[in-house]
Amino acid sequence: MKLITFRRGSDARPGLALDDAIGLDLGAADPGLPGRWNELLGEPALMQRVARLARDASQQGELRPATALFPLAGVELLPPVPAPSKIIAVGLNYRDHAEEQHKPLPDRPLLFAKAPSCLQSPAGPILLDADLTQVDGEAELAVVIGRAGRAIPRERARDHIAGYMCFNDVSDREAQYADKQWFRGKSIDTGGPCGPWIVTPDELPDLANGLAVAGYLNGESWQRSNTRQLIFPVDELIRWASLHMTLLPGDLISTGTPGGVGIYRDPPRFLRPGDVVEVEIEGIGRLTNPVLAR
Repeated sequence: MKLITFRRGSDARPGLALDDAIGLDLGAADPGLPGRWNELLGEPALMQRVARLARDASQQGELRPATALFPLAGVELLPPVPAPSKIIAVGLNYRDHAEEQHKPLPDRPLLFAKAPSCLQSPAGPILLDADLTQVDGEAELAVVIGRAGRAIPRERARDHIAGYMCFNDVSDREAQYADKQWFRGKSIDTGGPCGPWIVTPDELPDLANGLAVAGYLNGESWQRSNTRQLIFPVDELIRWASLHMTLLPGDLISTGTPGGVGIYRDPPRFLRPGDVVEVEIEGIGRLTNPVLAR
């Protein structure tokens, strides 16, 4: 399944992308369902109802009411989980990214936080204030937590995954390095484009291994790698992140970026108003975000 959140009127509503053109409004199809993915993902019985709706919608004429279906082109897609309790990101987790920095591979995951207020819709703009002159984009695979857990063993990590999505870890490098920690530089408003949907694990290889990851700037390929390059794979990241911290339904773990980011180019190339940044992950989809002056 492809799980979406979309705007209808002033409401943010959970739904499904049945294909590239048609969406399903879960609230219209089953008014008894909660109105946020955070409340749905951690409840197996509710997710079984969602899966039944998806199966019914794929069989012509069996979905009632028909008004639950809508053209995706006619709505605004929002971040699939608009308000996660936390966004956990991972530094230096691709071998090729470590190589471009001439750094040794880490012996444990390097985790940092992004403020949930940074999230941006799949097609929304990355807005730059005039003094933001060293902003970079980072193509990443994000894991969405389904079932809550603490101290999750690596062999049980799969039980806690709701799905995967594209993520752009937009970074203010000046703040990142001036502060000598990453929270402020990684949390600028509109600095977390994500989506366009959450793809459930049954549609992807185990633990999203072997997926091509690409980042583009103005149509030019800047980042090109594969999740096989992850130093710490998805199950180990879940184990490590949950050691002393409870992961909640809807929480995001962005798994790190491959080599090719702007700051390590010669000369460095940062985002400027007028640019278009794209993140594409095999089997999941593509984000396309314009860069605009605020």
